[in-house]
Amino acid sequence: MDTHATKINLLSEMIAFSIVDGELHEREYQFLSLVANELKITKSEFEDLFHQERFVIPIKSENQRIQQFYRLALLMHIDGVLHEKEAIAIKQIAIDMGLNPSATSRFLELIRKTKNRIMEPNEVYALFKEQRN
Repeated sequence: MDTHATKINLLSEMIAFSIVDGELHEREYQFLSLVANELKITKSEFEDLFHQERFVIPIKSENQRIQQFYRLALLMHIDGVLHEKEAIAIKQIAIDMGLNPSATSRFLELIRKTKNRIMEPNEVYALFKEQRN
């Protein structure tokens, strides 16, 4: 990750996505807290993000966009309930990120079928890269 502002932006995007269904599930909050910790975001900064307006900073690196999309997909499934608003929102986010819609659909179907929703990073990147050929 390049800068602190980029890390805040990524986490802010995840927070916005986590409440798209109208509620923040405890498991979603815990996951977000873990991500914040990994990104070295302080607890107070993390808490403040729930009360701030979100400003989008585009992610330039394709690999970082794919990684962020994967985080959002994990977040979408963490509460054990897939809401229609989440499914619609994540597809729109992928389009906004410039990710291939066909690869996005294949990825979402694959992660839905995968135990614990965990996939190998190389497998995720390969899925998106094969769509470019």
